Parts: sequence; C-alpha cells; structure tokens
Amino acid sequence: MSLLFLVMRRLFQLSGVLIGISVVTFLLLHLAPGDPARLLAGARATPETIAAIRAEYGLDQPLWRQYATYFLSLLGGDIGQSLRFQRSVSELISQFMWPTLFLTGYVMVLAVPTTVALAIASARKPGSAADQAIRIIGIVGLTIPVFWLGIMMSRFFGVALGWFPVSGYGDGFTGHLHHLFLPALSTAIWLVPVLTQSLRAALIEKTTADFVTAARAQGASEREIFWGTILPNAVLPTLNLLGVLVAFMIGGAIIVETVYAVPGLGSLMVSSLLGRDYYVVQGLTLVFACSTVLVTLAVDLISAFIDPRIRL
Repeated sequence: MSLLFLVMRRLFQLSGVLIGISVVTFLLLHLAPGDPARLLAGARATPETIAAIRAEYGLDQPLWRQYATYFLSLLGGDIGQSLRFQRSVSELISQFMWPTLFLTGYVMVLAVPTTVALAIASARKPGSAADQAIRIIGIVGLTIPVFWLGIMMSRFFGVALGWFPVSGYGDGFTGHLHHLFLPALSTAIWLVPVLTQSLRAALIEKTTADFVTAARAQGASEREIFWGTILPNAVLPTLNLLGVLVAFMIGGAIIVETVYAVPGLGSLMVSSLLGRDYYVVQGLTLVFACSTVLVTLAVDLISAFIDPRIRL
C-alpha cells in the first residue's frame, strides 16, 4: 500500500469522526445551563426582546435545523459569534492559539531530547545505579501535580529570584522563550518521565529481538546495532504515546496557562466558561477535539513512513 493511498484512506475515515465531533460540540451548547439569548439580552430584558434575539440567532428553530445551519457554517469556516466580545469565534481562536502552539512546541523541544538521553542511559545498563536513579526521578516527576509545580516554580524562580516572568507571553521570539520557559519546563517535568519509561521498556525489549541477534551474527558492531536497528524499532510505541500526550497538552493547556496567565486557548476557555460565552466554548471544544484527531493522523503517517509494515 502506497503512502498516498494510506493518507487518503485515513482522511476518509476521519471525515466520519469529524462529523461526530461536530454533533457532540453542537449538543454540548444545548446541554449547558442558562439561555444564551437571555445572557445576551441582559437581566432586565423583556420577553419580547429575548424572543427577538432567539429568532435572530435561530434558537427558536427545531434542533435538527439548527444543527444543519451550524454544520453548513462550519464548512464555510464560520464557528459562530462571541456573545461577550461581539467578534467572530474564528478570529478569537486565531488570536489566542499562537501562545498555546508556541508553548506546546517549546515543551517538545525540552522534553524529547531529554527523554531520548535518559531512556538510552537507563536501557543500556538495566539495573545499574544510573538506571535506578533515572527511574526514581521519573516516579517523583509523575507524582508531582503540574499545577502545584507551576505555582512553586513561579514563586521561587519568578517572584523570589526574579529570573523569569510569571505572566504574559512576551514580545518577539526571545521574549516568548523567556516568558514561557517556566510553563514549558513545568509541563516537560511531567511529560519526560512518562515518555522515558515507555522508550526504556521498548529499548530493553528490542535488545533481545531476533533481528538483533541476526545482526550480531553478521558481525555488526554494538553501536551500529543500537543506532541502526534497536532505536528505530523501539521508538514507534513512544511516538504514538507522544502524539496522545501532545493532543492532551493542547486541550489541557488550561492548567498551565491559568497558573502563568498565558493568553492562550486555555485562558480563553476559562474566561469564556466564567462569562458563559457559549459559542466560544463550543468553538474551542471543536478545536481541541479536531487537534486531537489531526495529531493522531500525523503520528499514524509518521509511523507508516518509519515502518512500512504499518501501511499493510
């Protein structure tokens, strides 16, 4: 099976998933407490005013007709109109998504090389002092809540020492790196132990595989076997786990962005929930769900490129 055919098949399969996501996000708006028309009209609005607003936004129509209108708008790139800001939800998401994407990429830059280095050091000599130390540090990292670690690092490195800002996004690339270092580091400290344990277990498992024994019998050096055979075959399970965690970070950016007051999608979600801006919450839910689907698709394609057997 060619890689192009695999891409087309995956996209066709995901189309049904995306339609299902649109149904769920649409129904979430109607299950949420409160009335968007009453919220928009104000507490002292008359029933006639509320009815007029419901008619203007199509809230008086049958549910199936509202979904049809919503789905057709989605196809045209229109997610809705913010009740608080009186702006397009698409414009708001475009404005707030860059800090979240930059933070996610920053975490990857910090976490991936560290994971590879620690997993290799641990797997080359299982049971050694270095292996035990890495595993203990990993367990400690897993047990520390991200929000608590973020608060402690913010108070110590930001407030007490004054080395890093404790809020905002900064100006320019270097400003972004400076302002988002603590949020990225606190997230990476949680992420690295999960990935390290996965990659370490895969490396140890592949060491005794038949193809490794065959490579040794052919006279290949241990260095060639490890970098050319063991590591490429062991990285796939961790790559799939990384894709899941990246999607989780995008959707779970609420915690870190709230602690460090980063103006990203997580902060927008919190303010929209508190302000009952239903259409923004609906749009963000859709974006988070679609980002999970797209990250999963990207990981599938990368895995198929690395290992042609997956294409079958």
